[in-house]
Amino acid sequence: MILGHFGVAFGAKRLAPRVSLGTLFLACQLADLLWPIFVLVGLERFNVVPGIREASPLELVHYPFTHSLLAALGWGALAGAIYWLVRRNRAGAWVVGAVVVSHWVLDLPLHGPDLPLWPGSDVRIGIGLWNSWAATLVIEFGLLGLGLYLYLGWTRAMDRIGRWGLWGVVMALVAMYLAATFGPPPASPEALAWSALLLWVFVPLGYWVDRHRAAVEPWVGPPTIAD
Repeated sequence: MILGHFGVAFGAKRLAPRVSLGTLFLACQLADLLWPIFVLVGLERFNVVPGIREASPLELVHYPFTHSLLAALGWGALAGAIYWLVRRNRAGAWVVGAVVVSHWVLDLPLHGPDLPLWPGSDVRIGIGLWNSWAATLVIEFGLLGLGLYLYLGWTRAMDRIGRWGLWGVVMALVAMYLAATFGPPPASPEALAWSALLLWVFVPLGYWVDRHRAAVEPWVGPPTIAD
């Protein structure tokens, strides 16, 4: 899943208006941002098997440090604690931590039975909706659309960057997803891992866009700028 995770980040802005969209982008995709790094250094591994599932050619063999439930909880606690130490925003810290954990929760319906509960666990779970193009696309675009709806209802553009920059980021996300989903399978796991590092680009883009949008907080008064 790609778009659905970003949908959660957009929607979480409503729960924590002071948290920047860039921070929420980092949180929602932390597992997938770390995953290619762990693959490239040999800590995690996967195979490219065209046709293994309708919507994904990946056989995810070993990725307990980024995609186990225990790892998700640990990364979420760490991210929330770091945010609190830096910003002293307790509510924001809880949201950041929850968004990190949401990655595993949202992967559960799409992945096959390959998500471990903890490193070394023999129990792996997953509903396997990647076996259906229709279900995959409905979930991905449905979550992105819902998140954008919430974000647009809770923020407003301060200038042209805030308006058109946002849609540029969304279009880039959709284009990347469509290319990865409908394009040819990657040549090798290493090639995919290197290309997956491009996800990091969206973190600074999130900060850039969010600085040009104001969070509307009607219970406080005037709009505020995110941290």
